[in-house]
Amino acid sequence: MEKRVDLKLILAIVAAGLLSFCGVIVETAMNITFPKLMREFALNTATVQWMTTAYLLVVAIIVPISAFLKRRFRTKTLFVTANLLFILGLVVDATATSFPVLVTGRIIQGLGTGIALPLMFNIIIDWAPARQKGTLMGIGTLITAIAPALGPTFGGLIVSWMDWHWIFVLLIPVLVISLVLGLYAIRQAQPTVKVGFDVVGWLMIVLLFVGFTIGFSKLATITTQPLIFVAWLVVGLIGLVGFVIRTRRAAQPLINLAIFTTKSYDLHLMAYFLVQICALGLAFILPNYIQLVNGKSALLAGLFVLPGAAIGAVFAPLGGRILDSLGAAKPVLTGSTILVIAMALFTVLGMYLSGGLILAIYILLMIGIGLTMGNTMTSGLQQLLAEHQADGNAVFNTMQQFAGAIGTSVVSAVITLVQVQTTGTSAHRTALGSTMALGLLLILVLIELGTMILAMKTRQAGQR
Repeated sequence: MEKRVDLKLILAIVAAGLLSFCGVIVETAMNITFPKLMREFALNTATVQWMTTAYLLVVAIIVPISAFLKRRFRTKTLFVTANLLFILGLVVDATATSFPVLVTGRIIQGLGTGIALPLMFNIIIDWAPARQKGTLMGIGTLITAIAPALGPTFGGLIVSWMDWHWIFVLLIPVLVISLVLGLYAIRQAQPTVKVGFDVVGWLMIVLLFVGFTIGFSKLATITTQPLIFVAWLVVGLIGLVGFVIRTRRAAQPLINLAIFTTKSYDLHLMAYFLVQICALGLAFILPNYIQLVNGKSALLAGLFVLPGAAIGAVFAPLGGRILDSLGAAKPVLTGSTILVIAMALFTVLGMYLSGGLILAIYILLMIGIGLTMGNTMTSGLQQLLAEHQADGNAVFNTMQQFAGAIGTSVVSAVITLVQVQTTGTSAHRTALGSTMALGLLLILVLIELGTMILAMKTRQAGQR
């Protein structure tokens, strides 16, 4: 198979990328609508959050089996299935008149997103020449990384001028374009293999992510209901231990655990996980800060983070191109350092963040993410043998979803706990809670920088 960048490869990446983009943008756009949905359906905060939690759960359960799906089914078949599932979910939500129906639509969308997310990167892994892989991975990362920042703007525009149902309606044409492009451009790299499906292993994955996702969603009530939080974490741990034991014994495991014997890959994965927590945690903190502390509208909350999203989008493929030319260390370590500086500024100025300050610091932060995120994944996958890269990609995409659930849950819990335990105006308590959450994210990006320095030393030493 000759690997070259041609029109079909570009269109295939765009087709799969649009599908992943829609999955992420709906998630972040709907966060803006929570107050409206709570009033319309007479729900409390814990209940309305299930619209996101159920979606993330389904995605997290499907993504880990992507390596099996890649081996068993044709790429185009997977793409069409994912696209049609997502369109069906959009139609269900666009016509939803009750909250259970709305959640059902989000679950269907989660099935589509869970198949689609690893698909784009698998297409790049299969078809991109080694000398251009970083650039193309950067383009793929651009598509998914820009969505969390664009989502609040998109959701704010819809909520300000239209009914929330239009968030789903307006994405249907995008999915149709994606479907047409994919039908034309997506090709098969390797023949499919009739491998068995490890049902027990998959059930352990379900336990793992149900336990941890629901557990972390209960973090805000840890002071009043600690046993519930601990119980769900125990369920997650049972799933994790059970999955490892089952996978070691299975003849055809869902994920080959041999990838975790490569130290440099493990370090890249940990760093990627920490960056994702930071990015998605900020996607929760900043729009809420702008609305609840600065008293701005949902639309302005989205617009203040929009320039950073655009600049981060530019730096994602640029960072990939630097990796192709100069190696991974320069863009990744530069980006990680920028992340630390930006998070330090957010933390130090946490009680006094104006819209202008948020805009400026977020631009700096998104430059760091643009240089770091895609390149960390590309560099990490390069540490694995070719036959293990589909498994490595599945784990990277799984960790992305898990980081989303944890990042949002942890920062919202920190803000809620500070609000409950402090006095003053609602705006003051929210600002204080946000500052504490930003401080936590600063610690995580400092750990990420140290992890990447160690990963690069391990890589340069030639250790697999």
